[in-house]
Amino acid sequence: MTMIFPEEDRKELQVAKNLLENPGLAAKVTNLIGMPIEKGLGLLPDNWNKNIGEVTQTALLKASDIAIFTMKDIPGEASSNIWHKLGVAISGGVGGFFGIAALAAELPISTSIMLRSIADIARSQGESITAIDTKMACLEVFALGGNSESDDGTESGYYAVRAALARSVAEASEFLVSKTLTDEGAPILIKFIAKIAERFGIQVTEKAAAQAIPAIGAAGGAIINTIFMDHFQDMARGHFLVRRLERKHGKDVIEKLYAELPKLG
Repeated sequence: MTMIFPEEDRKELQVAKNLLENPGLAAKVTNLIGMPIEKGLGLLPDNWNKNIGEVTQTALLKASDIAIFTMKDIPGEASSNIWHKLGVAISGGVGGFFGIAALAAELPISTSIMLRSIADIARSQGESITAIDTKMACLEVFALGGNSESDDGTESGYYAVRAALARSVAEASEFLVSKTLTDEGAPILIKFIAKIAERFGIQVTEKAAAQAIPAIGAAGGAIINTIFMDHFQDMARGHFLVRRLERKHGKDVIEKLYAELPKLG
């Protein structure tokens, strides 16, 4: 690049790329429980793939309606990640105890806690959580760090995911100027949530597969939910760090430098 880019900001962008591109949720869970989650995939119900879209969309809609709006809008305030991890560990423990059947009830709770944590991280990076753009960016986090089944190798990177969602984000943001996420007759928002859910559902399936392994149980459910939360907190930290640098230097500059930085692993 011809311009002089601050070394401190370059290092922060490298940190963000390391978080956003490495590794996926399945690898993190496998490393912790010591067995591949593929063992659990065969234990999921036969109608799992049919129902997962509905379950994840419902969870995202419920979460987006309640999670962010009880927080004070103080940009730059430090995030309280540990309390959110504790919350999802408890809900995961309940889900682990009752098994896959409890997922439809547990997922909206854990997703709401995760979305609140994501908003907390956004606020710590200088975002105003009352801004529509920030709310959309918080929901985008659920689409990061996991490939859609329809992805090819060029569509799974951080900026590729943002580009794929850009039109839906813009349409949903425009609608939200005068509406809320759960207003009736909001097909634009449902379409946006569905795009997020397509990617989020892959990671929910990986989480469910791990919890389906008989040896996991309630304690394992709590641990897996903690990894689940930690994964999306990593995605949020990377995402909102990138956005902060984009506000400072411009999106085109940061996207170009991001592509030039090395990817670990």
